[in-house]
Amino acid sequence: MKPDVLVAVLARATARGATAADGYLVEDRHGGASVRLGEVETVTHARQQRLSLRVFVGRASAAASTSDFSRGSLERVVDEATRLARATAEDPHAGLADAAELIGEPPDLDLEDRGAEATPEARIQVARACEAAALAADPRIRNSEGAECSDRRARYAYATSHGFVRSYASTGFSVSVSPIAAQNGEMQRDYWYSSARKRTGLEDPAAVGRTAAARALRRLGARKVKTAEVPVIFDPETAASLVRSLAGAASGPSLYRRASFLLDRLGTTVAAPGVTIVDDGTIPGALGSRPFDGEGLATRRTALVQDGVLVSYLLDTYSARKLGLASTHHAARDGAGVTVGTTNLMLLPGSAAPEELIGAVRRGFYVTELIGFGVNGVTGDYSRGASGLWIEDGELAYPVEEVTVAGNLLEMFAAIDGVGKDLTLRDRTASPTLRVGRMVVAGH
Repeated sequence: MKPDVLVAVLARATARGATAADGYLVEDRHGGASVRLGEVETVTHARQQRLSLRVFVGRASAAASTSDFSRGSLERVVDEATRLARATAEDPHAGLADAAELIGEPPDLDLEDRGAEATPEARIQVARACEAAALAADPRIRNSEGAECSDRRARYAYATSHGFVRSYASTGFSVSVSPIAAQNGEMQRDYWYSSARKRTGLEDPAAVGRTAAARALRRLGARKVKTAEVPVIFDPETAASLVRSLAGAASGPSLYRRASFLLDRLGTTVAAPGVTIVDDGTIPGALGSRPFDGEGLATRRTALVQDGVLVSYLLDTYSARKLGLASTHHAARDGAGVTVGTTNLMLLPGSAAPEELIGAVRRGFYVTELIGFGVNGVTGDYSRGASGLWIEDGELAYPVEEVTVAGNLLEMFAAIDGVGKDLTLRDRTASPTLRVGRMVVAGH
């Protein structure tokens, strides 16, 4: 990592007439291996770097990025961005974050595995062990779409033309497998995965394989059901997607474009009283943690929804100024520009075991997979293909496929009448099991 490259680029921008500038530098190494039925399919190793630059001339701005760090390329990027900024109309909300708010000494969030990098052979071995465990779990697991093991090492640096420079490093590891179960001419696939900041944090590959096999097996014999309005329980994986959709509607760009169902809802009830959603970028070792955001502001714990009330939006500096609010330190660098991104987004757990939530339902639907992208961010209307298990008399009775769950996100969150205690930070967005009191499950 060469923060001095950033410093030189920003100095050139100032020399070319920029009144302010900032830059974000990413260096990334990724290695992976995939196998299918024990045979190696791919072995990959990639190394990339990217510099994203923002230049301000007064309140006019322009952005550019490059992966070519040769002197000539960097000079061209600076010159083009500065020229574009001069030709762009002024925007009263444009500009860097307030220098007084920039982070001091970044905290050590334990984001880096300092162990030796895995060899391609070691990745292959992990992927094979994961797939082999899935295939050995049951005679009905007869095929596989493959298993994969990968790791990533990255360094990030941020600097401004006012002399601010900070950087940090992170790592990530993952293993996944997609087995296929077959019985009586029917085939069903499912998958499972584990991801962690450190290699030792990964689940045992064989355990991942066995879980994936169990998930595929429970789909065998899937039926269609008649359309009904019943309680719907979302497992943690599918519930996390609901939380993600709500956060998208609470993000600054959606709000100032007036394309959000949460517009003008700050301080109002948007969910049941048992629902609290937070975004916390300060959790040591968590997958979404980072010491500072894409504008050099310290990450922190932000309550998005507190006991059902929307208490904050998710904002970078620009969207905050547009909305007359303060940044919540959620800037993310997306290509050349700045957008809003979450860190560790989670719906906090309740007190009920998932079995209790299921046991209290006489007749309903337990969702294990959602298909498609039927979420309208403007209205909150929700309609997605789903598969899972039908609930009869408090028990998971039989698998169900080719149905649609439909409703409106605000109404769905308001109708949550059960929050599980099974929150696990397996990913950057997480939720415990959620029960929605009534939803339309459209079948045949």
